Amino acid sequence: MVFIYLLDKSIYDMNKYILLFLVLLSFSVSAQNTINNYKYVIVPEKFAFLKQKDQYKLNTLTKALLQDKGFTVYLDNDELPTEIANNKCTALVADLLEKNTMFSTNVTMLLKDCYGKTVFETKQGKSREKEYNVSYNLALRDAFTSLSDTPYAYQPASAATAAVPVSASTSTPAASAAVSANTPAAATTSPATAATVSAAVTAPAASTAVPAGTASANAAESKLAAGTLYAQPTANGYQLIDTAPKIILTLYKTSAENQFIASNGTANGIVFKKNDNWIFEYYAGGKLVAEKLQIKF
Repeated sequence: MVFIYLLDKSIYDMNKYILLFLVLLSFSVSAQNTINNYKYVIVPEKFAFLKQKDQYKLNTLTKALLQDKGFTVYLDNDELPTEIANNKCTALVADLLEKNTMFSTNVTMLLKDCYGKTVFETKQGKSREKEYNVSYNLALRDAFTSLSDTPYAYQPASAATAAVPVSASTSTPAASAAVSANTPAAATTSPATAATVSAAVTAPAASTAVPAGTASANAAESKLAAGTLYAQPTANGYQLIDTAPKIILTLYKTSAENQFIASNGTANGIVFKKNDNWIFEYYAGGKLVAEKLQIKF
């Protein structure tokens, strides 16, 4: 009887320690399982709900947006670095979920670890545009604002927790913010900060050469490439994209209605509304240039 009692007690104690170990292990994994513990993201060349590889440019756009956030991103058909090839748990995997309705395109982006557990989920991005190549683009950019508003700084796992697969990353904490130039979406210019654009567009040039809302008689009239530009809201204004999709202009709000500080990556100026037309004015070679825009907000 004494032997049976001691045996039961030892089994009980062992189970207790095993349970405690599992709880601590679970806590350690969950504590490390954030986007900051990952340097790499792998994007599939085709999302499950699509019929073709990179349909509507969603895969290359996903890659470009994640690179712009600071991740080092690979498509799953790329040659992966040794660090990922030897341990897939050092990278997150991007996925898109589609939930369309009769009137809107809805997309949610997920970042999953090597066990399929969701580490980050964006809000559901929406667009009511009828053309799929535009609506999917706008919906994905809308969804991505959730991640854009989330701070990210790569932090390698500490030596104490390096054995945990989901956070086993020992590479140098350097994140690539450059967008690959060989993809249609990545060829666009990342929006500069409002402060940078404001500094580039000097007040005297905007106020003395061209009064707000007035086109100068000496302004060289030019035409934007054919097609409507779609306004995608950002934290400080809008980014105007075409159907490629490509960011054509970045707009920053001002205190004046229907007037924005604008940048196209090479020229800085102002966008304002005059007689129901949107005008982009900037200086090129010392001459004032005015471009008419077709903007859909």
